[in-house]
Amino acid sequence: MTSFRGVRVLVTGGAGFIGSHLVEALAQAGSRVTVLDDFSSGRRENLASLGDAVEVVQGDVCDGAALARALAGSEVVMHLATRCVRLSLSDPGEVHRVNSEGTLRLLLAATRQGVRRVVYVSSSEVYGSAVSAPMREDHPLRPAGIYGATKLAGEFYAQVMSRSLGLPTVVVRPFNTYGPRAHFEGVYGEVIPRFTVRLLNGLRPVIFGDGLQSRDFTYVTDTVRGILLAAAGAEATGTPLNIARGEEVTIRQLAALLCRLIHPSLEPEYAPPRPADVRRHMADVDRGRETLGFRAEVGIEEGLARYVEWFRKAYPDPAECLAQYGAPNW
Repeated sequence: MTSFRGVRVLVTGGAGFIGSHLVEALAQAGSRVTVLDDFSSGRRENLASLGDAVEVVQGDVCDGAALARALAGSEVVMHLATRCVRLSLSDPGEVHRVNSEGTLRLLLAATRQGVRRVVYVSSSEVYGSAVSAPMREDHPLRPAGIYGATKLAGEFYAQVMSRSLGLPTVVVRPFNTYGPRAHFEGVYGEVIPRFTVRLLNGLRPVIFGDGLQSRDFTYVTDTVRGILLAAAGAEATGTPLNIARGEEVTIRQLAALLCRLIHPSLEPEYAPPRPADVRRHMADVDRGRETLGFRAEVGIEEGLARYVEWFRKAYPDPAECLAQYGAPNW
């Protein structure tokens, strides 16, 4: 598969942060896109600019009838429907239901429908904290919490479906994606949006722990481009592929960069560590570069500047965002 033009593609979780950007890219490439989303965290406004170009099916990924309706005629499925890492700390059963059971149900339904390829969007959380860095795809898989374990279960289901039932699957592992539409509110809030909300309100960003924990922050347009390259070009056997910039940034460094952009007189404050927090993440990106020609283009300083500019336009009254912030968000 080299092009998505004219291809009927189902994107589960397509109204979410990464999902909506992926849907936009597919629509621009000439795909016929269906979105399956229960709108528990996804937003209809994320798809508003696409109008009638995208068909939307509202439903749960564990609902057989909704799955059948969304899958009808689909040639390719990109599976992003998920419950987030912080929710797994308070409601592990729900995270298991959607992330593990939902993935299995989707794969079985896709097999019955004769889908040509399923792209399973996993997570760097399957690794747990780095034993060695950069983290290659054969790095030990030691999830730190329920969320990572459920995403790993989905990987295994995808691989088994390829081996035993002949369903072509691709597994991608995005690292910490950020950019426009990322959540700041409640349990779904991510660190960059949450730091941004506080700084725009004249408040110090809150770092949980010592701030020396690190992540491989990847701008959303790079993540989407990596997913599409993998979907079109990777061998469909469930072999995993990192999608990341390949650069390690500590949370202290992140806070300093955002303070400099928004409110240079402020410094972060520190709070007790978050439960089951991953200590270190940095991706090895050689496989993606060598097999797909993928290389992330947006550095952390440029990406943060783009994001803050977008946020100021999208939320001209940051005080309204603060009311939805919630702290801590687990």
